[in-house]
Amino acid sequence: MCGRFTNTMTWAEIHALYNIHDNIPPPSNMPPRYNIAPTQSVHFAHKDKAGEVEIEYGRWWLVPFFAKELPKAAMFNARIETVDTSGAFREPFKSKRCLIPADGYFEWTTSEEDGKKDPWLLQLPEAKPFSFAGLWAHNDKLGVTSCTIITAPAVDHIAHIHTRMPVMMDPSAYETWLDASVQGAKAKAFLLENQIDSQLEFYRVGREVNSSRYDGSDTKKPILNSL
Repeated sequence: MCGRFTNTMTWAEIHALYNIHDNIPPPSNMPPRYNIAPTQSVHFAHKDKAGEVEIEYGRWWLVPFFAKELPKAAMFNARIETVDTSGAFREPFKSKRCLIPADGYFEWTTSEEDGKKDPWLLQLPEAKPFSFAGLWAHNDKLGVTSCTIITAPAVDHIAHIHTRMPVMMDPSAYETWLDASVQGAKAKAFLLENQIDSQLEFYRVGREVNSSRYDGSDTKKPILNSL
């Protein structure tokens, strides 16, 4: 799963990540975010009706277009195994694909010493920015725009931290994913073939991050280098 992540990029850096260079990005006082949690609002990129990439802002917890109320079931992750058959995710998987910018995410292990949860920060080398493969939706009845992150079985070198991981896409695959030019089983295979999760590095961070209310920059400070 992916239940928390970081995005410390500037507004201009997010635009650059998706090669949006036609216009100067509008001014933004967007602060760095060190502990983003489900139901909070996040930025994501998708294609507009004209086929151009645009940056949207919405709830990280998918609200299907047909929902009559906010879902109580966990909808912040979509499993790749069922993303094309699940009632909530099936239609977005066909036509409402997105990319969610980030520069790290957290997973937890249980301490043998005191039984409490120890957080780990997973990042690309040099904390390079990346994108989660995601889906988005807009619910007219509730007036809610939302998104979710697709997850898959973890690659071998991080499976000891968690058995699942968010799908992090190779930038060369962004265009195809957003265009939804590949469908069904081929689309799922495309995600797995174009993920960059094997490049992940990880280290222990302080337990302050266990609280979703904590958003200090020291959530990225290493306190232990390995299990």
